[in-house]
Amino acid sequence: MKKGTIMLILFAIAAAVLISGCSQYGTNEGAKQAPAATESPAALPPPPPPPAAGQAASANTIEITASGFSPNTLTAKSGDTVMFVNKDTAQHWPASAVHPTHVVYPEPGGCIGSKFDACKGLAQGESFTFVFNEKGSWKYHDHLNPSLWGTIVVN
Repeated sequence: MKKGTIMLILFAIAAAVLISGCSQYGTNEGAKQAPAATESPAALPPPPPPPAAGQAASANTIEITASGFSPNTLTAKSGDTVMFVNKDTAQHWPASAVHPTHVVYPEPGGCIGSKFDACKGLAQGESFTFVFNEKGSWKYHDHLNPSLWGTIVVN
């Protein structure tokens, strides 16, 4: 065979391998897809409504704004409920540290890692409550904006 014919055959084989590899790489057949951000996991109960206007908020309420969590550190007793209320126009998703695994709080059962996880972005005015049964100092963050974080100290 001529050198040119051999090169043409090798080029055709390489092109066929490259094209077939790219077309398989771009498919999602058999891939497990995460639920869309708007879907709620079926196992989670709906969050309670935030306190009505003029009604005193619980001492264990954390407000979420564009600048972060307030208060940034909250001290509670074991068995206390903490409510996170989104006061911002943007969605926020409170969850146990560390981003993105949410495994610092040791109680399993959430949608990603720990049970301490809202499992979705909270719209303005929405709230998420969680009962802290484990004593310790628990870091948490906003899954949608991981630079926002806080601490719950449970005695």
